[in-house]
Amino acid sequence: MTIQTSRRPGVSRGTRTNLARLALLLGLVAGATFAFAPVLWMLSSSFKPNTQIFEFPPRLVTEAFSFDAYARILTDPEKVRFFLNSYIVAGAVTLLTLLVAILAAYAFSRFEFPFKRPLNVVIVSVQAVPPITLLIPYFGLMVTLGLYNTYPGLILTYMVFTLPYAIIMMTGYFNTLPRELDEAVRVDGAGSWTALWRVLVPISVPGIVSVGVYTFMIAWNEYLFALTLTKTTDMRTVPIGIQLLMGQHSYEWNEMMAMSILGSIPVLVLFLFFQRFFIGGLASGAVKS
Repeated sequence: MTIQTSRRPGVSRGTRTNLARLALLLGLVAGATFAFAPVLWMLSSSFKPNTQIFEFPPRLVTEAFSFDAYARILTDPEKVRFFLNSYIVAGAVTLLTLLVAILAAYAFSRFEFPFKRPLNVVIVSVQAVPPITLLIPYFGLMVTLGLYNTYPGLILTYMVFTLPYAIIMMTGYFNTLPRELDEAVRVDGAGSWTALWRVLVPISVPGIVSVGVYTFMIAWNEYLFALTLTKTTDMRTVPIGIQLLMGQHSYEWNEMMAMSILGSIPVLVLFLFFQRFFIGGLASGAVKS
């Protein structure tokens, strides 16, 4: 006597896989839409007159589409100065941070010296301190040193917060490079300085780029210290310039949106241009520290 067992109708493994992929895709689309919607609205508002920004129902494009907000910003020397200050400060912070971080990371990665472990603890500890807790001490320090309302004051302050991360990441990146590279250079009669700049730095471009882009982003977008450590309009940066468009009785919403868009372009261009290096550098720096 043969007993036949009937299989329950169910969902095949391939169907489940396709459904999972579809759910993942829908989730990514929803997340991207949620993240991009404010940027799209900001871009739309920058081309509208103030009277139409809060109209209901809202419209992305209106008949009064205009570049007037951008024209007023780019033809106003005071507002252009905000961008110049941000470029000077962010550029200097990035270059100096990379230089110091490369030298320090090479020392931590390749040499043994007194207090090496305590110094590592100090670097990590500084990274863990909330920046706002240091606001008043740095204000007093900059005033005492005569660096208040100056480029060096802002640059040195920003470096305090960008250097720990840069040193940690570059040390991790150098640790992934074989020491045989250094030994081969020394066999040829060269020293550690040549090994660093002629061998290690050229093959560490992904790590250097990732640290540089991150550092530039931090310095470009910083608001609190830029507000506290400067007092004159000619020293203000872009984040402060956006805040200054908020008047006592009225807000220049379209100019605020236009300046926000213009202020986002440098970071966006950097990230898109160096995206390949940025992602690879972050992954390599986190492998071994």
